[in-house]
Amino acid sequence: MADQTQFADEAMEFAPQLYSAALRMTRNEADAADLVQETYLRAYRGFAGFKEGTNLRAWLYRILTNTYINSYRAKQRRPQETELEDVDDLYLYRRVGTIEAAVANRTATASAEDQLIDAIADDDVKQALEDLPEAFRLPVLLADVEGFAYKEIAEMLDIPIGTVMSRLHRGRKAMQKSLYDYAEAHGFTGGARDAAAKQ
Repeated sequence: MADQTQFADEAMEFAPQLYSAALRMTRNEADAADLVQETYLRAYRGFAGFKEGTNLRAWLYRILTNTYINSYRAKQRRPQETELEDVDDLYLYRRVGTIEAAVANRTATASAEDQLIDAIADDDVKQALEDLPEAFRLPVLLADVEGFAYKEIAEMLDIPIGTVMSRLHRGRKAMQKSLYDYAEAHGFTGGARDAAAKQ
């Protein structure tokens, strides 16, 4: 069993990642700092129950997520999950697992679709994520930004894996629509549409 001195050594290295996730959750620097502080306080108090050899990062994120849900979500209006029911598949993003991964994995021989993704700034991707209703934003954040597996997300959010998959799918589609609308408004879609029409 790990002691609390060891906790300080091992857990604090995750502070920047936790703050970044907290900032995306709360959308406010002061609230994010408070959330991380509360997370570490709860983790420190409960560290005796942490099993050595398990994933400390995932354990800390679970505490962060639960603390956010319990403390911050209650202050906000409950999200309506039905508003994303009718988000259509967009041909432009069918081959893209996650938008941020697509932006990171540019190739020298860029297709029209790749050029569109390159033209969309990271800030626009972050805004599309922040604009998601919370029920979809948290799974997308934990999966696509933080890299957690479906099972870990299900445990963090205390929901079935099938619900995680559904919310991820719907959240990603909503982001795709948002980014497509941005691209269309900025005149980036003409080439991609022409290329798709030729296929």
